[in-house]
Formats: sequence, C-alpha cells, structure tokens
Amino acid sequence: APGPSSASRTSLLHLVLATGLLLVPGVSTGASPPASAHPVTGVEPNREPCEDNDPLRRAFFGDLHVHTGFSLDASTMGTRTRPRDAYRFAQGEEIGIQPFDSQGRPMRRLRLGRPLDFAAVTDHAELLGETHICTTPGTPGHSSIVCRIYRSLPRLAFFWMNSQASRAVRHDFCGEGAIHCLTAARIPWQETLEAAESAYDRSSACRFTSFNAYEWTGAAGMGNNFHRNVIFATDVVPELPISFIDTPVLMDLWSRLGSECRDAGTGCDVLVIPHNSNLSAGRMFRTELPDGTPIGAEEAVTRASYERLVEVMQHKGESECMLGVGTEDELCSFENLEMNSFAGRFMPFLAEPPVPRQFVRNILVEGLAQEERLGVNPFRFGMIASTDTHLGAPGSVDESADYPGHGGAGKPPGDDLPVGLPDDLDFNPGGLVGVWAEENSRGSLFAGMMRRETFGTSGPRIRVRFFGGWDYEPDLCRDPARASEGYARGVAMGGDLPPSPGGASATPSFLVSAASDPGSSSRPGTPLQRIQIIKGWLDGGALHERVYDVAGDPDNGAGVDLDSCETSGEGFGLLCTVWRDPDFDSAQRAFYYARVIENPVCRWSQRLCNANDIQCDGSAPVPEGFEDCCSAAHHRTIQERAWSSPIWFSPLPGE
Repeated sequence: APGPSSASRTSLLHLVLATGLLLVPGVSTGASPPASAHPVTGVEPNREPCEDNDPLRRAFFGDLHVHTGFSLDASTMGTRTRPRDAYRFAQGEEIGIQPFDSQGRPMRRLRLGRPLDFAAVTDHAELLGETHICTTPGTPGHSSIVCRIYRSLPRLAFFWMNSQASRAVRHDFCGEGAIHCLTAARIPWQETLEAAESAYDRSSACRFTSFNAYEWTGAAGMGNNFHRNVIFATDVVPELPISFIDTPVLMDLWSRLGSECRDAGTGCDVLVIPHNSNLSAGRMFRTELPDGTPIGAEEAVTRASYERLVEVMQHKGESECMLGVGTEDELCSFENLEMNSFAGRFMPFLAEPPVPRQFVRNILVEGLAQEERLGVNPFRFGMIASTDTHLGAPGSVDESADYPGHGGAGKPPGDDLPVGLPDDLDFNPGGLVGVWAEENSRGSLFAGMMRRETFGTSGPRIRVRFFGGWDYEPDLCRDPARASEGYARGVAMGGDLPPSPGGASATPSFLVSAASDPGSSSRPGTPLQRIQIIKGWLDGGALHERVYDVAGDPDNGAGVDLDSCETSGEGFGLLCTVWRDPDFDSAQRAFYYARVIENPVCRWSQRLCNANDIQCDGSAPVPEGFEDCCSAAHHRTIQERAWSSPIWFSPLPGE
C-alpha cells in the first residue's frame, strides 16, 4: 500500500516502532538467532554487561574508515584533528577543522546532528613514523630535505612521499633498517590505541564503541589501489601496524596478521576490509598470480577467512556497480567516478575507463566461478560503507549546504576559507556501516561483522534486514515475531541458504524489510521508494545478473524542486515483503542481496549552488569556484540507498 506523505511519515513510523509491528530495530519476541559461527577469540577485561541487550539483535550505525592528522595525506591538507578528537566528534562533540587563523584557531566547525554508535580511526600505517618525524622538531630526520619540503610545500610532499611508499621503499632519513621511522611510528600508534580505549564505554550503558584499527595502503603501477582497513576485535593488537612497505604482497599481510594476531595465542582477532575497488583498475581482487597462473585454494581460503566484508560506498565513490561496465542496471549510475585509478584523478592523461573487475557486484559473481573451480569462494563479502574522511570527522555524511568536503584526494582548503564548492564535484559525503548485533560492545559488533550480518548506506540511517529460507509464509510481514521467524526458518544476510528440505523442486524465499531514516527534529528523513533484490548466478560457466523490484513503487511520482530543494510525492516509511525467486534453478550457484532506494533529494553540490544563488541561465556571472554548478556533469539530485550483505546458494553435490 502507498506510504504516508512526507509530512506524516516520521510520526507514523514512530507509532509502528512503538507498537512492535516493525522488528527492524529488533523486538525480543521469540527464539534467539543462532550464535555467531565466528565468536571473538579475545576476552574483554573490565567490560560490564550491557543493560540494553536484544537477543534478536538491532541495528547499530558507525564509521570504519577515518583519517586524522596522523595520516600523511590528511596532514598535508592541513588536518590537525587527532584520534581523540575523531572519537569525540563521533559521540556528538564539536571539532574545529582547517583552515586555521594566525592564532591557530579553526575557521570552520563541525558537529554531528546524531552521534554514532561506533567508529574506528584508520590512519595509514605507511608513513606514520615519517609524518611524525616531519612534524616533531628534534627527531632524527626532521631536518631532512623530505621533511623540509613537507613543511614548506605539503602537497608536493604528499606526492613525493606517497610515490616512495607505493613502491614499498623507505626514505633515507629512516636510517638503517628503518629504525628511526619505526621508532617514531610507535608514538602516534600508542596515542591512537589510548584514544580508542578512552572513548570505549565499558560501563553497562554501552553508549559508544571504538575499535583499534589502521589502514594498509597498498598500491600497484600508476595509482591502482588495493587498500585495506584492518579492524581488531579487542585492545590486543600487534606492537606496530603492519604496513604495505613491510608487506607489499597481500598474502604476506594476512600471514603477518596470523603470526602477530590470530595465531599468537594472545586473544587477538582481526578482519580486513578492502575499500575503493572503484579505483583499483581491477587489481583489488586478483584471480591470477603475476605470472598468469590462477590463484590456488590456499589463497582463496585465506582471503575468505580475513576479508569477510567489503566497503561498497565512501567519499571517493560507489563501488557496487557502474552502468555499462558489466551491467545494464540503470540504478548503477550512482556516485560513479569516470576513471579506473587514483592516478587518473591527478593526471588526466593517465586516466583509463573503468573495468568490470573494479566493482563489487561483478566480483561477487566472479566468486561463484572461483568456487566452482576451487571449492571455496574467495569473494564472499558482506557489504558495508564508510566515509574515508580525512578531517577526523567520522559519520559526517549529510547532503547539506554545510558539507565541507572530506579531503584526502580532494581539494586542500589553503590558508583561507575555501571559495566555491569545497570538494571535487564527483566526490560525496560518504556512507555508514550498519551492523546487526545484540548490544553495542566490541564483542557483539565484531561478531556481527565476522558473520557478515551487516549493511551499508550512502549516508541515511536506513535499517534493512534480509533473511533467506525455504518456507517463509507469504504474510510473514504481518507477524510481530517475523525477525524470530527469519532466524528460525532460515539465515540472515551474510549466510548460506541451508539445503532445501523439498529437494530440487523447492524454491527459496526471502524476507526483506526496510525502515526509512526517521531523521531528527531539525532534519527529517526521506521516504523510501522501493526495495530491489539483486541476483547473480553461474550457469554453465557463464556469469549472469538480474535486478528484481520486490516492494514499493518505482513510479511513485516523487520529485525535487531544484531551486528550493523541496521534495514532493509519496513514499514509504516501512517496506516489507516475502519474495520467491521465479527463476530459481537448484543446479546453479547464486547469491542475492537487497538494495533499498529512497525518494530523490538534492545532492550536496546542488544545495551549495542554491545557497550561493548560482544562476546557470546566463542572467548573472557565475562566481569563481562555482563553475561546476553549471557543468553538464553535475548530478543535481541523488537517490540515497542501502545495500544488504548477500545470501548465497550452492547446489548439493551431484546436482
């Protein structure tokens, strides 16, 4: 049925939540879900039991990709926030950001409208010590030519120092065996760990969770990215973050994480999250060794063990899919970058068109083929999103006229307030991670990530839930205990469909629900438009995909006034359905995931153009810095969205 109007949507959603009819937040009415198959191995000392614990799990929102001034790229664009500042910001406190005046006072300030539930600071392991040396007088190497250039020409230093790191080469000032740089790296690493410990609420209130983490910033060729975020389960971590300079081969990273964490007998556990595959030129997820030999089962098993999640959305673009690059799905024209690597961002003559293997959906399908060949799927990824902020501002995702940009590969602000649009036109505010967990603690959230009961959003706090089984009743959405039924009769997102009780003639059913972001008193959320289920499958060695609209209305007439950014048309506060695959073949490997689409709204860039009264009709000159407002490449509206983790189906032997 059609949903409420935009005026009444939020109050109706709150009523539904209050009456318990919507179990998206998790109302305890029935059997608990099965325990995680991947429990946290470490024990949290001094951890009080959380007062708020829901055995049917609820959605928690966070950001697992955050850079502060400890990262070279952030520091060379003027970022001064430190890990403690980032965690304060995530919990709702204000921070100041660049530029800074002559007295060192920030000229811009940021505050989240709604705090996050969890976050991780993921500063680059590469050049962590070098950056500290260049900013700390008296340290060995501080007066080197590299550090002098860092302090006088920071953007030049950004390219020079990164070019060394991308070749896994240390700078000369690091000394014999890189002793100076490794010693220096301990200082920011220790401060990062202390900030995470200070931010972590170990009381029974469980208000906020911090994770110890860092980024392994791998690169190949001319800026082909295969970066990973490394997230630890507890406060038991390696002595230093393991960098790309130390382990330029991905298998070696996993091996070191094994010897220094998982297999060390200390209670350490870890997961590794690939990100920005949209700028990887297809090298993020290799299926061949450098000599052209196909990867073996050992590599596939190791990857599947460590890399259980993938970042599908962030500041530097969306990595789900791209129209015309392995898909004809029209909704894949969303926050795409038109090149295949970081190098193409800075040097257009090096830009090449994107390739299918850059995008997560294509790799999910490729995983089916690898499973057919190896007996294991190396690309069995759950979905998340994050910001990749380089301002130390986790969760700053609003498409608002106050959007300051996130930096990194974007525009450095200079010494004065930025003039014009604060970020490159094709960048965006990034997204959020959603994790279904019993409580807001490291143990519960990490277990949720390991079992892939996660989802990503492009910014809004849409809550999406996805179950797969064989005998969900068609009217299950009317059942107040449907979350319990979802677990009892099937598997949650991130899992594998169990063997069919009905043999080859059975058809799987999927329970999918989504609740719109309720927003806040000052910024109401946006109604949902529809839910889609994306299916990928393997048929006789050929890879296929199909997109099904399963709930909502793609023709609901929702629209946006570009001059005022006022929205119109109907939408949905809640969508739920039980869907059966009409094209199911029990002999074909397949995966399914849900994509939830909001009604259209103005994009951040359009809001800024409107706020500055930019006229593109020739009636007034366009001020400097706002030329992109009138560019043919300017996407003025956006349909925010969420992606669930997939559910996989594998045929029984002999089928």
